[in-house]
Amino acid sequence: MTFYNRGDEINALRSAHESPGYAFFVIYGRRRVGKTGLIKEFCADQPHIYFLAAQEAEDRQREKFVEQIAEHFGDRVPRIDGWDDAFAYLGEKLDTEDVVVAIDEFPYLVEENDSVPSYVQGFVDEHLHETDSMLILCGSSVSTMESEVLGHESPLYGRRTGQLDVKPFSFTQAREVISYDIEEAICSYAITGGTPMYLTLFDYDQSLAENVQSQILSPAAILYNEPEFLLRTELRNPARYMSILEAVALGHTTPNEISGATGINSGPLSKYLQTLRRLRLIDREVPVTASGTKSKRSRYRVADEFLRFWFGYVEPNRSSIEEAPDVVYQGTIAPDLSDHVAATFEDICQEVVWELVRRGDVEPYSEVGRWWYGENEIDIVGLAPNDDRILFAECKWTSEPVGRSLIRDLREKVANVRWGPSDRKEHFAVFSKSGFVDGIDRDLGSKWSLISLEEINHVLS
Repeated sequence: MTFYNRGDEINALRSAHESPGYAFFVIYGRRRVGKTGLIKEFCADQPHIYFLAAQEAEDRQREKFVEQIAEHFGDRVPRIDGWDDAFAYLGEKLDTEDVVVAIDEFPYLVEENDSVPSYVQGFVDEHLHETDSMLILCGSSVSTMESEVLGHESPLYGRRTGQLDVKPFSFTQAREVISYDIEEAICSYAITGGTPMYLTLFDYDQSLAENVQSQILSPAAILYNEPEFLLRTELRNPARYMSILEAVALGHTTPNEISGATGINSGPLSKYLQTLRRLRLIDREVPVTASGTKSKRSRYRVADEFLRFWFGYVEPNRSSIEEAPDVVYQGTIAPDLSDHVAATFEDICQEVVWELVRRGDVEPYSEVGRWWYGENEIDIVGLAPNDDRILFAECKWTSEPVGRSLIRDLREKVANVRWGPSDRKEHFAVFSKSGFVDGIDRDLGSKWSLISLEEINHVLS
């Protein structure tokens, strides 16, 4: 499979490997984001030992690990009785050759023996330190990696020389994969999200409708049951988590709304929400002007576009999909797709704001996010507290050009945003899929920016 993007991550690994002395890198992130592909791409032109841990007995895992070491060095497989002996054997071999050693899905080893991090600590302190070799520990269980490898109480704390938190692709990064035009590309990204595996399953020589029906709505397709697989991999009893994700995907975003939709009381619900946040399956948002820890105006959203699509359209329509997937697409998904894409479009417009800041085309903002209070909402608000400057922006994914009524509504709403002094500097922007009515720009001053789909494409290309 073609390797896309991740140039910064590859460069970070190469820089660490080429620097004098040893390197100990930790790579973690949600499942399917391309961590294994990143490691293999980096190791392709390096002497390396790649070991993929599995959910199997500790003894068998240790045997396989030692076999990998022996195979690389052309050695007979020695008799090894414990992890301390296994890492001592690896240390002896690294005295003879500098090698990249990558242990993928490290949490599976910890699951079978929680003393493994201590054995790795001994290996780093007693053997790796004296070499120019590199150790990579990688894992998809973010909570395990953060507690057992990166956490203060871990034996490995403070020993890493670098770390990579691998995230899904932004829309800008995903454009390297998605070969549709800008409008269709945004729609496609709103369905697959930035997970590399999902992106590469689509055939961009086919229409979006054909891809959705063949890669998601077909019971034989990988993505048809993908969310269930992800949850079962991470959780022993995923049913309640499934119901929470479905509730959030369908628009129940506050704790009270989620509780009402799922029937889960607020006490247990709080723990479920924390677990889903730890797994990076949902995000908690507060208005950009509010304190993240103190605000009571929190909302939850499904953190992945594909999961939001699946729980919004696939899970509620399973029976119909089994019988007539084309009818589900034409009758249920296609008529509602614009509403689904609109939320993704807001995130993409935030990417545009940050890209314009990076280029120096607009003045910088320290924070950019959504704002709401009561019935009032603004899609994007940017804050520059050192300059008492604030940006207000709306993002419209509609089939009609933006007219003067939206401009008027935005002007009225900004008075409700309590931030900064009364003489704060206000700037405005409107992003529109279908452009703007003729002459609207003549009614606006220099503090307004009107940004079309073509301009978005230009900025993010």
